[in-house]
Amino acid sequence: MAGDKRRLSFAAFCATIAFFYAPLLVLVLFSFNQSKTMTWGGFSLRWYGDLFFHSRDLWRALENSAVIALASASVSTLLGTLAAVGMYWYNFRLKKYVQISSFLPLIIPEIIIGVSLLIMFGLARMPLGLPTIFIAHTTFCLPYAMLIVSSRLDEFDFSIVEAAYDLGAGELQALLRVVVPVSMPGIIAAFLVSITLSLEDFVITFFVAGPGSSTLPLHIYSMIRFGVSPVINALSVMLMAASVALAFSTRGLVKYVGKG
Repeated sequence: MAGDKRRLSFAAFCATIAFFYAPLLVLVLFSFNQSKTMTWGGFSLRWYGDLFFHSRDLWRALENSAVIALASASVSTLLGTLAAVGMYWYNFRLKKYVQISSFLPLIIPEIIIGVSLLIMFGLARMPLGLPTIFIAHTTFCLPYAMLIVSSRLDEFDFSIVEAAYDLGAGELQALLRVVVPVSMPGIIAAFLVSITLSLEDFVITFFVAGPGSSTLPLHIYSMIRFGVSPVINALSVMLMAASVALAFSTRGLVKYVGKG
């Protein structure tokens, strides 16, 4: 009976893995397809050549996405860390209500956030472009960063800070030398999640982007309206490879920082 349950659990696990990764394997396969259609026309590196040598607009959109993702992730992680530490460190009236309200953007539909930001930029008479995209991405990444760092601080033993005070450390020293190092795995995770959210966002970016400020999701959307280009398959494979490499490289870093 126990053996049957194990086999059933293993079969369910294999089916789940196949459901998740089969589309990705198909994408990788057809990135090497000679034909533009979904029929196999033979192995070819044609689309990778087109990606590297004949896709300037696509690379420009990727550059815009990378710059905005790194900038917005850095700012949102910094502000989210400070907010999480402040909420953990200090007790004040209405603290619970402030915590709840700070997490409301997590459950508000993106289309509402996009429309509200568009109205705000319009009232401020701020021209749409890369700066407005940066502000928008920082806005919706901030609650995620704060939540991740807060979850790390929930496991924090405050007696360490009290020991630092007993040894003569001030509040700033305790923050920089005790709280931040202990929270570093959460900070790194918040930074990576913010980058991912920024790179993949389409709905909010669609509302706040201006002429000449197209990001990668917007550019791909404009391309697939006329049919899926195999060049997108090649770019997707490269992005997947970069994501896997980043995940494995940061895994060791997070473990090392967490032990430190």
